Amino acid sequence: MIFQSQTIKNLGLMLLGIFLSVSGLHSQSDPTAQKRVSGTYVIQNVNLVASPGSNATQTSILIKDGLIQEVGRNLRVPAEAQIIAGDSLYAYHAFIDVFTTAGVSRPADLERPSDFNPSKPSDEIAGITPWRQVLDYYDAKNNSVTEWRKLGFTIAQVAPEGGMIPGKTALVTYGGPNSSNVIGRQNALHAKLRNSGGGRSLYPGTTLGVMAKFRDVYKNAELSAKHDRTFASAAGINRPERNKTYEALYPVIDKQIPVLFEVTNDLDARRAMMLQKELGFSLGLIGLQESDNLIADIKRTNTMAVLSLKLPENGASKAKKDALTDEGGEKLKRVEEAYQKALGQAASFEKEGVPFAFTSAGIRPSDFNKNLDLMVKAGLSEKAALAALTTNAASMLGISRFAGTVEKGKLANIMLTTGPLFAENTQIKHVIADGYVFNYEVKTAKKESNGNNSNGSADLSGSWEYISETPAGSGSGVMEIKRDGSSYAGTITYDSPTGAGKDTADMRNISWNNNELKFTFSVSAGGMNLDVNVSGLVDGSNYSGNLSIADFGSFPLTATKKPNQLNQ
Repeated sequence: MIFQSQTIKNLGLMLLGIFLSVSGLHSQSDPTAQKRVSGTYVIQNVNLVASPGSNATQTSILIKDGLIQEVGRNLRVPAEAQIIAGDSLYAYHAFIDVFTTAGVSRPADLERPSDFNPSKPSDEIAGITPWRQVLDYYDAKNNSVTEWRKLGFTIAQVAPEGGMIPGKTALVTYGGPNSSNVIGRQNALHAKLRNSGGGRSLYPGTTLGVMAKFRDVYKNAELSAKHDRTFASAAGINRPERNKTYEALYPVIDKQIPVLFEVTNDLDARRAMMLQKELGFSLGLIGLQESDNLIADIKRTNTMAVLSLKLPENGASKAKKDALTDEGGEKLKRVEEAYQKALGQAASFEKEGVPFAFTSAGIRPSDFNKNLDLMVKAGLSEKAALAALTTNAASMLGISRFAGTVEKGKLANIMLTTGPLFAENTQIKHVIADGYVFNYEVKTAKKESNGNNSNGSADLSGSWEYISETPAGSGSGVMEIKRDGSSYAGTITYDSPTGAGKDTADMRNISWNNNELKFTFSVSAGGMNLDVNVSGLVDGSNYSGNLSIADFGSFPLTATKKPNQLNQ
């Protein structure tokens, strides 16, 4: 049956209210994070990896208003707490992106005046805009932010787009739309060794020209700062002219914030380090590639090393090796060696004891897991990989006091996974960011059993009390399941759309195979029926899954079998 769009919309709104609880539980966020977690909640009986290299320990985590209050096995669960079932799940600190342009738009180019001289452009036309604040161009609701959060990222340093000095970065969380999501402003100055603003016809248009211009701007800023301070402390000094370019560099000159030079190769990195040695600012190298030869210098100078997650394609794997000449074979061998060296760059930094973090700049979200896995297979330890995405990143950003590890007193930026982080087929089920909970569908590839039990001696029969979550809030009910020959039959109760107590529906198409339980039931509202599909995993007396309503999304559902019926 095809419904009119407005009718479907109205019915959907009613259905989202079906699962509202009368028990007083606080609402958990739906996958689009339209509601913030409020009050108190507990991640119960989860396998916690509190920091890189630590063993998984089964424990519970008490969180209130986005802050970790307690971590322990025997937590007192407050009466008002909402429970997030952690059984069989693993908890890690969520990822931190040291440098990204996700969600950032590029400022519009200035219109050039009629008497424009390309050899003497204004700072803004020349791509020199250190006064720009990235938050003026950042959209927290951008799809790219959503995609990175889905991969486990909850904190990021966002950087402005632009020319050779695009502007100041900011530190944000990937929380909900009703929060500012801002942790810090003006955390660093973003700089490049190429001017992507005006092209080669506009000065500075070459790498050497950019270096010369950066040096000139920096030294003039030093003189301006000295003049300003002398004028402020002594009489008889001419009033300094105001220059927003130079004034925006004062925090860099005073080493209050670093310069993050975006580099793409060994030569760029060496040039940035040359400028740092000459001028004395604090330096971060962003997007390091092909930088094995720089490790000793980076270690000696204590330079911030942020490696690119971007990897080259393996050209050697695509070549037709049988048809190659001797010369072609040698060339192909060099291509393969270069590829393997790129994969092993992070492992080389680890081997030399140089702390590093990662940047997502320049890669698609869909490549993240694949590329990280390739680095691990090339020798990077799982401990070092996790540290680069958590503790090392927090240290570089100066936020270790409240981020990087899962422990009492820190912000609750946590991801819950279906297994150990680097294990095959592990998926992210929940991400907590800035007091918001984001729930993601866990995909399974199980064979359907048409209701037949293939789970050993286990038995679904009994009463299962469930709690569901939608944007409208929490809801509850009971699933009554019993054997019907070799299959199962059952009913489910839910809050009536009319507000008159509970309604009951048959559980149809019950399928249980390899501990995965699926079924469908229909909700009647306004004279129409809409199917609700439920799927999830049974673990002893616990059930954890999702309910989905066509065109309205997927929402978490957990259930517990009543104790007096566990052995029926």
